[in-house]
Amino acid sequence: MTKANTDHPRDFQSLPLQQPLLTNLQDLGYERLTEIQAAALPAIVAGRDVIGQAKTGSGKTVAFGLGLLHKLQVERFRVQALVLCPTRELADQVARELRKLARAIHNIKILTLCGGMPFGPQIGSLKHGAHIVVGTPGRIEDHLRKGNLDLGEVQTLVLDEADRMLDMGFQAVLDQIVAALPRQRQTLLFSATYPKTIDALAARVLREPVKVEVAAAHSESTIEQSFYLVENNEQRPAALHQLLASHNAASAVVFCNTKRETDEAAQALKRAGFAALALHGDMEQKDRDRTLALFANGSASILVATDVAARGLDIEELPMVVNYHLSRDPEVHVHRIGRTGRAGQKGVALTLVSKKEIYKLERLEELLQQPLRLQELPPLPKGFAPARPVMTTLQIDGGKKQKVRAGDIVGALTGDGGIGATQIGKIQVFDFSTFVAVERPLAKKALGKLATGKVKGRKFRARIVGV
Repeated sequence: MTKANTDHPRDFQSLPLQQPLLTNLQDLGYERLTEIQAAALPAIVAGRDVIGQAKTGSGKTVAFGLGLLHKLQVERFRVQALVLCPTRELADQVARELRKLARAIHNIKILTLCGGMPFGPQIGSLKHGAHIVVGTPGRIEDHLRKGNLDLGEVQTLVLDEADRMLDMGFQAVLDQIVAALPRQRQTLLFSATYPKTIDALAARVLREPVKVEVAAAHSESTIEQSFYLVENNEQRPAALHQLLASHNAASAVVFCNTKRETDEAAQALKRAGFAALALHGDMEQKDRDRTLALFANGSASILVATDVAARGLDIEELPMVVNYHLSRDPEVHVHRIGRTGRAGQKGVALTLVSKKEIYKLERLEELLQQPLRLQELPPLPKGFAPARPVMTTLQIDGGKKQKVRAGDIVGALTGDGGIGATQIGKIQVFDFSTFVAVERPLAKKALGKLATGKVKGRKFRARIVGV
């Protein structure tokens, strides 16, 4: 294994990429490379295997995305690149980014194959072919085993957030997928943390890799960390209420170590009047989609989630993260808090710690190489009542498979005495459903507009969803 050259180019136009990619980057406003892009892209474009250790928000998707698109041969309608992700949410996020990067290159087909979605339509899509497949290990292995997916001409394999895939028990499945790939290929492995299990995986699937390690996309100065002492687990729900009330952030993610804690904490917050939702691995995919949509579009203020479930959460500005328990792994703690204070924004990270968890705090001190002081919980502000989210969400029973686009939804809501375009928030179009945020006082008017009007000349059922 070799270390990457530290003398990096700092702008995209200096890279030896195909001209359509460079032109598109300019159109997108991408000028300066992030640390991981500057360190990894020269080696990736040169065809080297790469191990990249970087936190969420570092820009790694653009790094490996540009690399695999640069070498793609559009005229060869075969699967030439495979990107494996731990969760469907992350796979969807990666596929969106790849499509954005590839929009100047005509006729590239990018297919997403994830669990929790109907199997039949995926088989149909595979019959039509694809250049790039992005998916979760379990569903990719299912299609391989059933003979639906041919990986015999893959030139690039990407393992994104490999540490989480191993944490989720995908090691054997990953080995089966790798066995179906050509031995002569480029392999790119990205991981937020680098435990021994990653070392072992890298030794099996990479050839003479270049290792790139960069700092998180945030710094100590952008994230204000505080640690609060709780007597026992029974005190945690009330303590969480106090922290959220005293900081009164517009939105926050609360991280829990288990699914049970996630449900219990979310229910306690709901009883206290917070617009809170739970997110964990036991939920059906349609419920996960709805939950993530509600939080991303501002219709829910608090998302209570396990670490794995929160992977792929695409929230650019998150003002606060709360750790309901300290993570068992100090590097996971760093990854959690890295979801706030991104892109130069200020962020707040609050952590509840019991006396039984002091040893975890000491391990975190060793990793961060700084003392971490425990504080007393702030009192609950007098007369505090959680604010209701400014947006609410409508769910429409039509999506990509029905050729529904965001512009169609805007047209249906604003035409003939409807609501104003500025009163519409984020629109997310999934395969069979669409979520649109509207200002809360206008939710019933918007629903009535959809009930009496049409989208793309068709009537779709719609309803208000939320907390």
